[in-house]
Amino acid sequence: MTDRENPLTTGDALERGRAAFESRQWRAAYAQLSVADAERPLEPDDLERLAAAAHLIGEDASVGAIWARAHQGFLEAGDVPRAARCAFWLALPLILRGGRAQGGGWIARATRMLDEGQHDCVERGYLLVGNALRCAMEGDGESASDHFAEAVSVGQRFGDTDLIALARHGHGRALISLGRVSAGAALLDEVMAAITAGDVSPMLVGDVYCSVISACHEMLDIRRAQEWTAALTELCDRQPDLAYRGECLVHRAEILQLLGAWPSATAEAARALECLSAPPPHRAIGPAFYQVGELHRLRGEFALAEDSYRHANQARYDPQPGFSLLRLAQGQLEAARSMIARAMDEPALRRRRSLILPAFVEIALAANDISGARSAADELLQMATNDGSEFLRALTAYAHGAVLLAGGNARAALVALRRASSLWAGLDARYNAARTRALIGLACRALGDADSGALELDAARDQLEALGAIPDVAWVDTLAASQSHSVSHGSASGLTSREVEVLRLVATGKTNRAIAEALGISEKTVARHVSNIFSKLSLTSRAAATAYAYEHELLAQRT
Repeated sequence: MTDRENPLTTGDALERGRAAFESRQWRAAYAQLSVADAERPLEPDDLERLAAAAHLIGEDASVGAIWARAHQGFLEAGDVPRAARCAFWLALPLILRGGRAQGGGWIARATRMLDEGQHDCVERGYLLVGNALRCAMEGDGESASDHFAEAVSVGQRFGDTDLIALARHGHGRALISLGRVSAGAALLDEVMAAITAGDVSPMLVGDVYCSVISACHEMLDIRRAQEWTAALTELCDRQPDLAYRGECLVHRAEILQLLGAWPSATAEAARALECLSAPPPHRAIGPAFYQVGELHRLRGEFALAEDSYRHANQARYDPQPGFSLLRLAQGQLEAARSMIARAMDEPALRRRRSLILPAFVEIALAANDISGARSAADELLQMATNDGSEFLRALTAYAHGAVLLAGGNARAALVALRRASSLWAGLDARYNAARTRALIGLACRALGDADSGALELDAARDQLEALGAIPDVAWVDTLAASQSHSVSHGSASGLTSREVEVLRLVATGKTNRAIAEALGISEKTVARHVSNIFSKLSLTSRAAATAYAYEHELLAQRT
């Protein structure tokens, strides 16, 4: 077959690859440019395109070799600045994956080449970013901050919006690590605004977004993470070939878990594991295993949770506080106390202390250690007072409400828990909101309002059941079973307020589906309530339940 007859000649594939790249069809660009490269080695300009397309679709295994070829090609052509830029893109993933020696070697090589040729070019700013990242990963936040700030100045001098965004984002993260959170977060917001406005090339979008979301999690600024995730989703929908990195998927899974979208969170966490497990294993593989373990624990899949926590630990990520809470859910209180106490004393876990403290409160209260729980809640309050996000304020209010309730001050507990409930609602944190509602029910009951208490417990149970939080459903059932007040005019039925509501509707002849629609709950939940009613009242049919309702004049009552 002649070239004229073959639709995939090198020339055709090259032109198609270039056209696909310009139209941001990254997967097609990678495929066509790869075909062209296999037929005849690409020139450095096209190797740059191929490397960028490979990066954007997540073909990480091949990216480094392509950048190295482009680097060599530009050197041979005498274009030292372009060669230096290729060296930067080659070094960046190495540094981020922990390969500081290899990455630093490429940065040093490129810097030496520019110095020898006395080149005053924008690439010097990119190399400053590489050095700043190495400083940041070595714990030298001040030097990192200075390098990033200098790189911003270089970007501004040459009008390079990509360099400005990359360096300003790094500067923001460095400031956050130094405790200047407000200033750092403002820089991150500025960069994300530029990204969503389309002022930054796609090459940076995914990596900067993932880093910003990581910073949000370090600050416990879940609202900011939710907001930028929503904003960027629309942008990425227009470029479906863009690949999220594994570490980013872990944080997306955390956000989805908080929002109560547990199936989606599980899918994202599984994708993260797949991405991060590719050799060489990424340093974020431990957090990915931990996140999978958290989802298993919340659903009551304890054996799977423990297995995931062990994998996280093998990847040098301490699985706390999840592992301690798992032991608590399994009824192993002493093991839970030992684990969480050790975690509280671990210097390496200081960055997770705002998450370890609430777990310590819960475990201490389970052990009736009210004093210890109060101390941990007070430390949380201090953290929230100094620089508290909405998420941290919600954790703090819940912890204080739980401690006050355990200490017998139900009125003050109710105030704190109502505040927590409002904060969780603002974050749309459904699981946390449901657990808070259960404690509100206990507080109402302790204040003598049994009906309101039962309603809150019923609502909490319905919400937790809808999420699939099986251990927490059992917890609420235990709380409800301990109720000493009857809801039906002194009868000994032991029905909760919600069960009385369901019984009344059964007595009017409504089906389970009609009852579910009337009460705004699932048909499955209605079936569970009906089963509980039959069990508690020793009934065997809906007709018998109707007769019971009439005999006890429940149709005329209101809860």
